[in-house]
Amino acid sequence: MTQDRIESRKVALLAGGWSDEREISLASGRACRKALGEAGFEHVDLFDMAEPGVVSRIEAGGYDVAFVAMHGRYGEDGCIQGLLEVLRIPYTFSGVRASAIACEKEMAKTVYRAAGIPTPAGVVVKRGERPDVAALVESVGLPAFVKPVSNGSSYGITKVTAQEELAAAIDLAHESSEGALVESCVVGTEITVPVIGNDDPEALPIIEIVTGAEFYDLKVKYEPSSLHHVCPARLSREAYEKAQEYAIKAHKALGCAGISRSDFIVTADGVPTILETNTIPGMTETSLVPDSARRAGIEFPELCRRIVEMALEEHGRD
Repeated sequence: MTQDRIESRKVALLAGGWSDEREISLASGRACRKALGEAGFEHVDLFDMAEPGVVSRIEAGGYDVAFVAMHGRYGEDGCIQGLLEVLRIPYTFSGVRASAIACEKEMAKTVYRAAGIPTPAGVVVKRGERPDVAALVESVGLPAFVKPVSNGSSYGITKVTAQEELAAAIDLAHESSEGALVESCVVGTEITVPVIGNDDPEALPIIEIVTGAEFYDLKVKYEPSSLHHVCPARLSREAYEKAQEYAIKAHKALGCAGISRSDFIVTADGVPTILETNTIPGMTETSLVPDSARRAGIEFPELCRRIVEMALEEHGRD
């Protein structure tokens, strides 16, 4: 596929939606539209998926590819991917199955373990269940993190240091998810590893996340990247290479396409422990994946062009 053919493709850029990450998604959409224009794309239309009649407009638009910039529920969980499959429009990033599995932390943990990737111990409490908090503490220990099973971007996450805090933390997680994951707290260096590619993916430079907070929360996540990103991460060569190996394994085991970004804690003895894999990571110029790609010599417009190219490659096989 030549560059001029790619740039002439008509692109529907899908953002917004209804999740907690709506505003972040709109910011990603605007940034990607600008970057695609700078990369030479001639026709890029940005759609807020929460607007009435938007599906009909996309269906009637004659689009060659959809660039999905939706984060969280309805965007990263396989829903929008299923719609695009029905509309028969090629789309960026992972497909229905990979998106759904990666978004459900309990299912993703099963995949990680089967692939030989260390992941923290965790117990899921379904909405409506009355948890035995003493048994939970015995299973995962304290401190622990309580997370929505299917939400993203640090929404609804609580660090729990005492048994009596668990019930409220579980209730908070249930506000945005059918299940709450009570997970062991792994202490170490927090890193994120972007992976790019379809059949033969490769890891981009690792970013170490440095915060003054208890974890990479919403306030920290959307402050300027220069305050919190150290790239390349300050790890031993062995730990650095192992983290990249595990991120590629996660990308393949989940069935991801295009780009994924896996988050890890590297323990004091150099073991990368995976927390989650993001199938549609933040895509503003200062987000983690563009920051890492820039360190690899891939500027943001070129990164967005490659994402479209990978989507057309992936869906051209159907």
